[in-house]
Amino acid sequence: MVSADAIRTILGIIGNVISLFLFLSPVPTFIQIWKKGSVEQYSPVPYLATLINCMVWTLYGLPMVHPGSLLVVTINGTGVAIELVYIILFLIYADGKKKRLKVLLMMLVEIIFVALLALLVLTLAHTYSRRSAIVGTVCILFNIMMYASPLTIMKLVIKTKSVEYMPFFLSFASLANGVVWTAYACIRFDPFITVPNGLGTLSSLLQLLLYATFYKSTQRQIAERKAQIHLSEVVVNGGSLPDKTTAIGGAATTPVSGTTATNKA
Repeated sequence: MVSADAIRTILGIIGNVISLFLFLSPVPTFIQIWKKGSVEQYSPVPYLATLINCMVWTLYGLPMVHPGSLLVVTINGTGVAIELVYIILFLIYADGKKKRLKVLLMMLVEIIFVALLALLVLTLAHTYSRRSAIVGTVCILFNIMMYASPLTIMKLVIKTKSVEYMPFFLSFASLANGVVWTAYACIRFDPFITVPNGLGTLSSLLQLLLYATFYKSTQRQIAERKAQIHLSEVVVNGGSLPDKTTAIGGAATTPVSGTTATNKA
């Protein structure tokens, strides 16, 4: 019979794989940035938010804070490395020193915050339960802040009745990620992993519900937009024909229904 710890480990490995997929989902965006040589209107905020989230979760999973959480450290440590690569690419292709300096300062503030948190927790809190409680509470707060982004997208979906900018597979992967990590946390109950991932599962379920509700209206909007584009192309092509009205010696000749009418001045 498979032990509870073995099942927990398997779930943690599956969670690592799904989370890695989510961390790598912005890669097409950065390929586009690399090809264009500019970040254009893209914001660094999502990557900075994910960076600090991964850093505090890595701290939480360390043996001196919360023993037995190696799989939390592996995926969040990987997340830190991936987000740093994204931010470095953002700095390389950002327009203007002011924008680069702003991103660097924000990243520096995050690193100092996590370093101070680690120092204070390890020196002032002398038990695993107290350290876990302090860092775990910080983790939950940062996770809740990160849910503001999906809420903004859901509000846009309801307003426009379109799921065009809410990718199905990303919502589905987020649901799977939330379910797996919630199950992982429930086997050896960990409220600090259960709460944020439970909220993430609920958020993803709402996204999929909205997707099912507005899928047909989205397809209708896309079809109408394509029809309008086609119609405007027809109008443009029709209007680009050479003007056959000419003025010759005070007389204008205009084709009318296949015949020529001449009006003399």
